[in-house]
Formats: sequence, structure tokens, C-alpha cells
Amino acid sequence: MHVFPRYAPADPAHAARLVRENPFALVVNAADGVPVATHAPVLVEDPGGPGFEGATLVGHLARVNPQWRAWESAPQTLVVFSGPHGYVSPTSYEADPAVPTWNYAAVHLTGRIEVHPDPLEVVERTVEAMESSRTPSWRPGAASREVFARIVSGVVAFRVRVTGERSMFKLSQDLDDERRARVRRDAAPALAALMDQVDARPADAGRTAGPEVAS
Repeated sequence: MHVFPRYAPADPAHAARLVRENPFALVVNAADGVPVATHAPVLVEDPGGPGFEGATLVGHLARVNPQWRAWESAPQTLVVFSGPHGYVSPTSYEADPAVPTWNYAAVHLTGRIEVHPDPLEVVERTVEAMESSRTPSWRPGAASREVFARIVSGVVAFRVRVTGERSMFKLSQDLDDERRARVRRDAAPALAALMDQVDARPADAGRTAGPEVAS
């Protein structure tokens, strides 16, 4: 992913939060030179240092999915996390000429993938993480754990040791405050909330009179 410097998050916590709150990721590998991808729940096992340096991820996918069989010979992996996004209409700018664009947030983590030795642990950890934000939350009882134990043979768990990160938070930072506020007003609630969270803009932002061009 190409990252325009003006759209790189000013605070590493923004990328960490996006990954945590959007765990349904795209796991991409090359099998015999051909890219293959699977949508899978992926959690941060160890956040590492700033910018995901030294972080590890864990996740799981179906054993019948052949993608995992290429990991030993081709472990280089891209894991893509996507946040809120939305089309920005020139009607929000209230200016002419104007061009539309798309606001979005994404984090790309690269690293080396390996099979995790305990798929049941990863599945249970995933359930616990997903249930932690729910009210009421669900905890598997003894009977449910027995079901987990029976079906986990159909799951392959994995760990990714992160070696690189690219993050893009394109949220109308090029606009002056008044027009950015109108874009936020017209955005979907999740995207508007993200614009509020990630409000750190370059020093020269808020001075341009025209709308940003599409990326």
C-alpha cells in the first residue's frame, strides 16, 4: 500500500486501535507465485513496541482451505485490516469546481507466518475477545467446550511475527476546518467517529480553500 505522508497516522495508537476494533482481516500469501487471500479473524497476541515493531498476531482458518499449506515454503504474509470508509460527494464541499474522493482507514502488517500449535487456544481466545465488548457476553460452558474440542481438528491456527507496517488514515485532512466539518456531518456514523478520533493534521492543514483530490 502506498502511503501519502499527509495521511499517515500521527499517533501509533490510532493504528493499534483500528486493528483491535476491526479484527476481521484479509490474510494474503503467494502460493506458487499466485497471490491467495482469506478473510479471517486475527487478534494481536503481543502488541510489541510503537508501530507494531515486534508484534505478533494470531488467527485461524478452515483446514480445508489450501492456503495454509504454502506457509512453510513461502511464509511472507500480508495482513490487511480495514476500518470505516465512505464516498465523499462534492456536495459536502459547497464549492465549485470540486472533485469527489473516498475517505478510509487501513493498516497493512507484513511478517512471517507459521502454524500455531494450539488451535483450540486461538479459537477460545478469539471468542473471548469478541465477547468482551458485548452485553450480555457469552462464555462457553462445559458442553460447548466439548463441541469446540470435537471440531477444532477442522481448524488451522496461525501466528504472524510482524516485521513491517503501513497505515493510511485518509480523512479529509486537506480541507479547511469548515469544509472538513461538513464532510464529517455527511459521513456515516462510524466514519464520522473515526474523524473525531484521528483529528491530528499536518501543520499546513486547514489552510487550503479547495477540496482534496481523489487518492
